[in-house]
Amino acid sequence: MLTFGLALLAGSAIQADIQAEDFRATLGDPHLNVIPRTAEETARIAAVTALSDDFTAPARFEQMSAGAATVRVVGTADAFSQPSDNLTFEDELTFKVGNGLFRKLWVSAPSSTLASDGLGPLYNARSCQRCHIKDGRGHPPEAEDSNAISMFLRVSIPGTLDDLIPQIEGYIATSPDPNYGVQLQDFAVQGYRAEYRLDISYQEETVTFPDGQTASLRHPTYTAADLGYGPLHPDAMFSPRLAPQMIGLGLLEAIPTADILANADPDDANDDGISGRPNVVWSLVHDEPMLGRFGLKAIEPTVLEQSAGAFAGDIGISTPIFPAAAGECTPAQVDCRNAIHGDGDDRGTEVDAEGLELVAFYSRNLGVPARRDVDDPQVLRGKEVFYSTGCTACHTPSFVTHRLRDRPEQSFQLIWPYTDLLLHDMGEGLADHRPEGRATGREWRTPPLWGIGLTQQVSGHTYFLHDGRARSLLEAVLWHGGEAAPQRDAVIALPTEDRAALIAFLESL
Repeated sequence: MLTFGLALLAGSAIQADIQAEDFRATLGDPHLNVIPRTAEETARIAAVTALSDDFTAPARFEQMSAGAATVRVVGTADAFSQPSDNLTFEDELTFKVGNGLFRKLWVSAPSSTLASDGLGPLYNARSCQRCHIKDGRGHPPEAEDSNAISMFLRVSIPGTLDDLIPQIEGYIATSPDPNYGVQLQDFAVQGYRAEYRLDISYQEETVTFPDGQTASLRHPTYTAADLGYGPLHPDAMFSPRLAPQMIGLGLLEAIPTADILANADPDDANDDGISGRPNVVWSLVHDEPMLGRFGLKAIEPTVLEQSAGAFAGDIGISTPIFPAAAGECTPAQVDCRNAIHGDGDDRGTEVDAEGLELVAFYSRNLGVPARRDVDDPQVLRGKEVFYSTGCTACHTPSFVTHRLRDRPEQSFQLIWPYTDLLLHDMGEGLADHRPEGRATGREWRTPPLWGIGLTQQVSGHTYFLHDGRARSLLEAVLWHGGEAAPQRDAVIALPTEDRAALIAFLESL
């Protein structure tokens, strides 16, 4: 079994001799128990998900962002913490048990609470909820609650893993930092040293609109200070990560791979300037290549594997997928490897298979709140601006999920996530210069936009993008570059009222 660090770096190509042109023929959905679509259903889906050019009224069912799984909006910070509306009573109980594990505060071993020990020894958070606060976005250091920071640095160095991965088209080989692995942990249990302290500084840039209004963009510089285990490799590449919101993950997992790949255009064959590419990853659970869907660079294929990776890298908790009790401790961190861990009881690992599945079930079934103000004239105008400026080329409005035999809550739902789940070159301004799988140092997965207008209510801030540098939705748009530069420039050139309408539309999602 690969360690968490090697799997994270190597996940895109292990034994996967796949070329780009073969994606549509070879990638499937082994994580789903699918009922194949009929020809009639396929035609109906094509019609219902086609881009509309009527902006005089909302599209049919548009307010139901997650289909029958959509939840009503509550006016509290718990808006992202509701179970999908179509869960059965029994499944709601399972959801609540999973929520308990998601919120559990882990403690160091040995502990009298055997079911809760095994933290670290190195970690970024003591629970899943401490990163995904209220199941929403993480908190960068400058957010109001400085005790709830949920940001860290990924790290790797240029290199090869030829003993694990054959070199194949599109794969960018990297290796863990020899002292620190692939993720820097800023906390440690008593008696051990944390790996680092994250320092951030910003340089402001003013953007002036044709109407004279201005916005300020802040360019971050990240420093790994107070290193606890010797120097970083001189070629170390950093990538800052802020925890994303959790809603709708099971529905994203249920979108047919073929429908996502249908939007891929790696060579820009249609000459629209957009070159969405899939990240192809190796599934440790299914032992085959799969489409990457989750993570900021689409490095994980399923919610289950994403959850196991977070347990290992963020909390230092072992699972059947990543059974190393020391989490992400490297061979150079001898004391960390030799520490007392929490895997010596009947569970086998610190979280057993049942516990991991409960957390994955909870994560899959966090409900997406309904749209607000869908028929407001300003929102409808903003929708027209969003479509006409080409934002839908990456933020695909809608999909219909697979028919599923054993997940009725995600089965055959018309959903409106506003993402294509593909990688896009976002330009030098957003580049982290750290490749991950097939993703280059300038590429990021298109994030879903559903729920984005509730960020302030849920998270208590409006920090967006992969590292929270954008302090508003407008700043997030202005950071778009690379493939999205024409759309950004079109927004800059908009009349004041159209720019305000665009933001109103985004806030309605």
